[in-house]
Amino acid sequence: MDVGGVATNYHDRGQGPPVLLVHGSGPGVSAWANWRTVLPRLSRRHRVLAPDVVGFGYTERPPGVAYGPETWLRHLIEFLDVLDVPKVSVVGNSFGGALALRLAAAAPERVDRLVLMGSAGVRFQLTPGLDAVWGFEPSLEAMRELLRVFTYDTSKIHDDLAGLRLAAATRTGVHEAYSAMFPAPRQNGVNALALPDKVIASLKHETLIFHGRDDRVIPLSASLWLNELLDNSQLHVFAQCGHWVQIEQNARFVAMLEDFLSPAAAEASRAPR
Repeated sequence: MDVGGVATNYHDRGQGPPVLLVHGSGPGVSAWANWRTVLPRLSRRHRVLAPDVVGFGYTERPPGVAYGPETWLRHLIEFLDVLDVPKVSVVGNSFGGALALRLAAAAPERVDRLVLMGSAGVRFQLTPGLDAVWGFEPSLEAMRELLRVFTYDTSKIHDDLAGLRLAAATRTGVHEAYSAMFPAPRQNGVNALALPDKVIASLKHETLIFHGRDDRVIPLSASLWLNELLDNSQLHVFAQCGHWVQIEQNARFVAMLEDFLSPAAAEASRAPR
């Protein structure tokens, strides 16, 4: 669909209170790659919206676009406008968590609840893992190594998955756009995605924060600090879990997500009959 002149690929599934899923920034990422294990179950009780943010996935990469937080934020707001969704809960993964925080700060009245998963959005020292993600140069071995960086249990990594992600990352124009988003020195990218602490601390939205204890991309300290700043937040840390909480801890993640987004429905389902 057309979003501010950008042909935007998206998923719109289910009925109920709307939830916006915002993907991360790994090479070959798309809403489907990020949220394919979450969409089926979450859409049973919610209208789930999952766009490919401008420059990523199968959304158009307009020539001459200046990629950055304001461009991505504007695309998300215009996406909600086109669909006539005035208020939405937002689930942001990594880079998507930074955009979720930015949306809540820029238009607080449009955000119901916040869920941040392995989230950027505060300042931290660039990790070797994130440097490798943003500095990706296409090859099968490089993609294999990135998948190892993303996950705790590397036994599940196979060449089919690496090949699929590599193919997505090397479609015409994709890698060129990706390389333009987070150039070296990549600490600048971390800083650009971060909001001032006082802005984050001013947010009043009820917030659930997830992080994998063994995350090598975004340090656990980032979520600990978000939990300190956000008065109305709770933090859950998964042991034996890397950056892909929604995949490595899928069942527990979705169950907790459903309970948080639909507390009344969850409470009713647990009530004695």
